[in-house]
Amino acid sequence: MQIRVETARNDLDGDVRQRIERRVRFAMRRMRAQVMQVHVRLRDINGPRGGVDQSCQITLATDQHGTLVVHAVERHAMGALALALKRAAGALVRSWQRQRRPVRGLAHRQALAAGGAA
Repeated sequence: MQIRVETARNDLDGDVRQRIERRVRFAMRRMRAQVMQVHVRLRDINGPRGGVDQSCQITLATDQHGTLVVHAVERHAMGALALALKRAAGALVRSWQRQRRPVRGLAHRQALAAGGAA
């Protein structure tokens, strides 16, 4: 799994970048076979004014589910990252479950219709 971390000013030092990469790898550990690339974008929406303005956008490139994009806004950058990772993992699991759900055929629909009419 390839991880790219991007900020508006590219002001991340090596320790913070490694911490973000560790968090991403930990959150995606169950789905690492499906996720080929993770792109994390962190930015400060309001600039120096403060407030709930740290934004994190995560783009997951998967081989079976296409591209998934999630977004989160929090007071602190790491909080936004944690929330976005939670949403990304949930979206990927839902997509995987949706793909595994059996498709019910015409015979099943006809049986339901016959049972409902009786």
